[in-house]
Amino acid sequence: MQEIIHKLEEKREAARAGGGQTRIDKQHAKGKLTARERIELFLDPGTFEEWDMFVEHGCTDFGMERQQVPGDGVVTGYGTVSGRLVFVFSQDFTVFGGSLSGSHAEKICKVMDHAMKVGAPVIGLNDSGGARIQEGVESLAGYADVFQRNVLASGVVPQISMIMGPCAGGAVYSPSMTDFIFMVKDTSYMFVTGPDVVKTVTHEEVTAEQLGGALTHTTKSGVADLAFDNDVEALLMLRRFVNFLPANNRERPPVWPTDDPTERKIASLDTLIPADPNKPYDMKELIGKIVDDNDFFELQSGYAANIITGFARMAGSTVGIVANQPMVLAGCLDIDSSKKAARFVRFCDAFNIPLLTLVDVPGFLPGTTQEYGGIIKHGAKLLYAYAEATVPKVTVITRKAYGGAYDVMSSKHLRGDVNLAWPTAEIAVMGPKGAVEIIFRQDIGDAEKIAARTEEYRDKFANPFVAGRHGFIDDVIMPHSTRKRICRSLAMLADKELENPWRKHGNIPL
Repeated sequence: MQEIIHKLEEKREAARAGGGQTRIDKQHAKGKLTARERIELFLDPGTFEEWDMFVEHGCTDFGMERQQVPGDGVVTGYGTVSGRLVFVFSQDFTVFGGSLSGSHAEKICKVMDHAMKVGAPVIGLNDSGGARIQEGVESLAGYADVFQRNVLASGVVPQISMIMGPCAGGAVYSPSMTDFIFMVKDTSYMFVTGPDVVKTVTHEEVTAEQLGGALTHTTKSGVADLAFDNDVEALLMLRRFVNFLPANNRERPPVWPTDDPTERKIASLDTLIPADPNKPYDMKELIGKIVDDNDFFELQSGYAANIITGFARMAGSTVGIVANQPMVLAGCLDIDSSKKAARFVRFCDAFNIPLLTLVDVPGFLPGTTQEYGGIIKHGAKLLYAYAEATVPKVTVITRKAYGGAYDVMSSKHLRGDVNLAWPTAEIAVMGPKGAVEIIFRQDIGDAEKIAARTEEYRDKFANPFVAGRHGFIDDVIMPHSTRKRICRSLAMLADKELENPWRKHGNIPL
């Protein structure tokens, strides 16, 4: 018995040592934590239950049979975050560069299968050089097995990828199918083909950071949601983020206690909207003032900044917020903002998270770049997402809601449950000046007459009362009461039931 116990401890020590102290030191020298250190920091202390510590690869080619490390480059298991169950896998770059073998993939698939069985989020801490070349097609099969789980788990349990090192080739497709991707600045990157292959094929000179670094994917491609300065910040923020999400698609979002009164009045909002309709204001100021404790977790803040997406709490319960940002492109919808918001709306709908939409949108961004890029189809993604959503939907129009963009932004016509407007709201086909120049084009040469016509149009349409007369706006509210009215609306909608017609799945305009 003592001999078996001794052997067990030796195996455990070998697994904990990963690729050895030299490689661990190299990992630390790069400013990176090891796979196990990351799990310890992410999960509640003492809650990690590890699985498959003794799994080893079965490859016998290229001398691999002489290179066996227990765990085979990935640490898997489950634990809790703020007392709530999560499953986790953390790739170990010190073991074969974190490369994925058949056995490595089986470990990941096991935790994903169990996560779906019990209804708990899956968190992937990715730090991998890609497929293990020595295993050939078995490694590729392992990736495909993981991909299949990603698809089956989509909309069933939240899936979050934290990219904490290299992620290349097939390794990028699993994160791309998860719900959220976070990265670490300077130490993580994602690309399908690396700089050397790019140079060979296209003759472009580009660094790994330029090609697929955190800055690239959070500002240019929109692949990643956020980037953090280092491993520690990333994992602590990940803990905070998980606390906004329900465990699965059958649960409601968690409710956390707050001392922030739901009836709180915010007098400063009465002067938020500038007198000049063409002058911008910061929509984030409005968000910060109406949510619980000024706590807003923004996503993709560096990408398509003309629309804001993120999570907050109202009366202690999670809401997903989508808001036009007048500070960027006047809050217009374009290709990137439509895709960004549509994916966020669909996540919220899949996981029973109510949607709060704050509207100040003058329309879709015009121009050949947008039209050639397919703004018609991309804009329809956001329209489709809102129309399909059955979760509680509360909309507040603060200023402009023009044209088709008014319809798209969770209007009453797309089954918006409660649609409110500030007195400053302008709901019309287009802005007064543009409308008058079309309706009264014969008077364009007469500045005085055009000015009078513009004022007439503004009085008639550039207000919320025409829409209110038709029941498209449920109430015109004072800005200072916005938090109170939203909280009351969400409380009223808590037991909302609405189902779409049966279908295998819709055909969203991809």
